[in-house]
Amino acid sequence: MSASRTERLLNLLIALLNTTYGLRRSELREKVYHDTSGSDTAFGRMFERDKNDLRQFGFDIEAVTDTGWEDDAATTRYRIGKESNRLPDVQFSPGEWAVLLLASQLWERAALGTAAADALRKLQASSTLADVQLPVGVQPRIRPAGQAFDDLVGAMHSQHPVRFDYLAGSTGQEEQRTVEPWGLGSRFGHWYLTGYDRSRRAARHFRLSRFTGPVTVLNKESYAPPTAFNIREALDQLPELPLRTAVVDVREGRLLALRRRACIASEAVQGTPDAGFERLVLSFRDSDALAEELASYGPDAVAIEPRELVAAVRQRLRGAAAFCAAPVPSYRFSDPTRTPTVRKRTSEDQLKRMLQLVPFLVHNQGLHIREVAARFGITPEELEGDLRILICSGLPGGYPDDLLDIHWEEGHVYITEDLDLKKPVRFTVEEACALLTGLETLNGLPGLAEGGALESVTLKLMAAAGEQGLRAGSLSGPAVGPADSAVLETVRNAVRTTSQLRLVYLSAQRDQVSERDVDPLRLYSLDNTWYFEAYCHSAQGLRNFRLDRVQEVRPNGQPASSHMRPEEGFPAKLFTPNDDDTTVLVQLTRQGAGLADDYYAERVAPLPDGGLVAEIRFGSTAWLPMLVAQHGGAARILEPSDLAQTARNWIEAALTRYGG
Repeated sequence: MSASRTERLLNLLIALLNTTYGLRRSELREKVYHDTSGSDTAFGRMFERDKNDLRQFGFDIEAVTDTGWEDDAATTRYRIGKESNRLPDVQFSPGEWAVLLLASQLWERAALGTAAADALRKLQASSTLADVQLPVGVQPRIRPAGQAFDDLVGAMHSQHPVRFDYLAGSTGQEEQRTVEPWGLGSRFGHWYLTGYDRSRRAARHFRLSRFTGPVTVLNKESYAPPTAFNIREALDQLPELPLRTAVVDVREGRLLALRRRACIASEAVQGTPDAGFERLVLSFRDSDALAEELASYGPDAVAIEPRELVAAVRQRLRGAAAFCAAPVPSYRFSDPTRTPTVRKRTSEDQLKRMLQLVPFLVHNQGLHIREVAARFGITPEELEGDLRILICSGLPGGYPDDLLDIHWEEGHVYITEDLDLKKPVRFTVEEACALLTGLETLNGLPGLAEGGALESVTLKLMAAAGEQGLRAGSLSGPAVGPADSAVLETVRNAVRTTSQLRLVYLSAQRDQVSERDVDPLRLYSLDNTWYFEAYCHSAQGLRNFRLDRVQEVRPNGQPASSHMRPEEGFPAKLFTPNDDDTTVLVQLTRQGAGLADDYYAERVAPLPDGGLVAEIRFGSTAWLPMLVAQHGGAARILEPSDLAQTARNWIEAALTRYGG
């Protein structure tokens, strides 16, 4: 969509909103399009495209015909109702705004993160945003399952079937599936797609981690999902995998995190471990998850039973070895720096933003241009470009009183003529799903449901979303409540009172337990794994600690003694770059490309097969061979060469323990 087309669509929208009787195509062609080409066919195609675009932005275009003239296109009049497509006015208390802010920030990445931000801006344009602060120690996040998640959400809401290659858990064979997607949800630590499998002619569940290729959306086909389908109820019927027992040989004195969950094998377990190893017994449910963990331990752990677990670990290690031995592809970093997950903005984005901008300015008169730009996630220069288009837009004829009247004095923006664009457009399906699913997910956080703000804001949002809100049942997030609420509350109180904590902590990367004094700064989560950021007096810097690896924690009676503050911005980062970090060049396959965002890659070079080469900074590199082994052929190290060789040696040593 070119800039001129953006202006044309905006003028068409204003004209259709500000007519009661309706405007004929000939009037629109002359007064809005200023078209003198003489080709009725070409104009007709352009007009139909523009109508479809306005419908996609949420505007219902009504065609009005006089009795006896139903088949005469020349007499058909077009208009847009002023209220039928608008978001109802809704008011929120400060407590409800705090819950809404949490829900809108829940989606760390993916299209739903953008949709949630758009929905929040629409609410800010219909209700004054109270001056609120997020609750101390409550910053949960959901990390969707890569590009497949975005593709499936888009196909689900537009009701198009999808096709993908899938590794069946029952047979271990890769198969192509064509599915009508009904819903996406998280259970047992995994994302699942539920839909109608056309080849099986039945409803099926598909784990996104078993997708072996990209999702293809069949845009020329459509389907009708079941009425009032609810993914949470569907996944409640999914049985949890049975609890099973694994036998693993572990090098003596190593893998403390694994030992915490295991017990020494009894004499009933046959066989004797090799010298320097101990035989342990583990309880597990998901063999894929345990195989991924055991593969990362390389030669320090060997799966003995059951047979399928041994095969899964061996397969993952062989995949990693094969990828490490593959030729290095040609690549080129085109951008000097990289901002993760930010796609190139389009003219469609600009028009959608301007339709949010006018009602936002109406309800927030006098904000500084820098603050407005920050609210919309753009630069002040981009905002001024939007405003220049808006002040040239208006009713046919272009008289001064028929134009949008926006001006800024000393950087403060005011609008005095809005031409009936003062109310935001109703929620899209994605926007309603993003916020309502976020609110449902927050229900598991301790203390948040107290006071009724979560329940009341959900009811208000459902009423405002209308029909679009009913489709929020197609999406369900993971449980985000912490496994140990006592540890969370201890850390949260220390953050609130700026107190110091004495910590006994198990570092899985260093494979050791240490005691340290820390000044906790904030708590946050990634799916159902909780962390807290703190100034560590032993390391003399900011560190992130997993709550489930805290063995003991207590106040030491001292106030927080550092002047450190949390890293700016939301969400908090798991990895804070330092000047002495090592820059590592990592090649990722299409399936592993999401790791570039997980580790905040500074530059990426796309590859023809959908993979990429990423430049990532790491404070410690000793654990990176574990990362390569863990991902079983989805990641490898290219540079530094000695680190790449260390990873290869690690994997080869592990394979030797499995017979080569």
